[in-house]
Amino acid sequence: MPRYALKVEYHGAPFVGWQRQKEHVSVQGQIEAALSKLEPGPHTIAAAGRTDAGVHAWGQVAHCDLSRDWDPFKLSGALNYHLKPDPIAITACARVSDDWHARFSATERRYEFRLLMRRAPATHDDGLVWQVSRTLDVKAMQAGARHLVGHHDFTTFRSSICQAQSPLKTLDELSIRQIEGPSGPEVRFTVRARSFLHNQVRSFVGTLECVGSGAWHPDDVKTALEAKSRAACGTVSPPHGLYLAHVTYPSDVFAEPHQ
Repeated sequence: MPRYALKVEYHGAPFVGWQRQKEHVSVQGQIEAALSKLEPGPHTIAAAGRTDAGVHAWGQVAHCDLSRDWDPFKLSGALNYHLKPDPIAITACARVSDDWHARFSATERRYEFRLLMRRAPATHDDGLVWQVSRTLDVKAMQAGARHLVGHHDFTTFRSSICQAQSPLKTLDELSIRQIEGPSGPEVRFTVRARSFLHNQVRSFVGTLECVGSGAWHPDDVKTALEAKSRAACGTVSPPHGLYLAHVTYPSDVFAEPHQ
């Protein structure tokens, strides 16, 4: 059966997350339903990462197996037609080898988080940013973030329902910068690693917001990390500022011709 890689963009607000659930609307479930309009199902697709309810994606990647030999360009167009009016789009499609796997072939995931510093309510970016009414100290947040980069036991920044076998992870990047976004000044977080624990990025962002607001000293992040206790974590940020931005593979399958 031919295997196809799909690059997926979605607005997370209407969904319970990526993973299919029987009685709720999920991103996975809607894409599988669209596939059933093209070929008899059931269909089961696999993704690079399972995003939580309310989390968005610019560059989620999934794969599916089909019985028909589809032109990738036509497949993406047909899926987008059947996905309407859901806020899900297949932005690229490629034929891949039978042993290529959206999750297990991935070598890195990158998340972006948008935090808007503005007193007036967000209108155009409502549901797309975490909004705080105060100006944060970005330099202090950067100093706190440096304690988290590298190989650590991230128990403090791990959800109590996380199913990962080990809290040990290597964080390759946690960079923070201030930009002028479309709705005002934003703090943008870029977080890169091969894999993440459940709620790890949102726990980082919420904790570093405590630093930026002056409630924590940057070195308090190191203390929290070393505590290896969920109770030592700061605030967990809301999901709607978080985006799965990019998934890296040994070769870029979407760069191949005839997509």
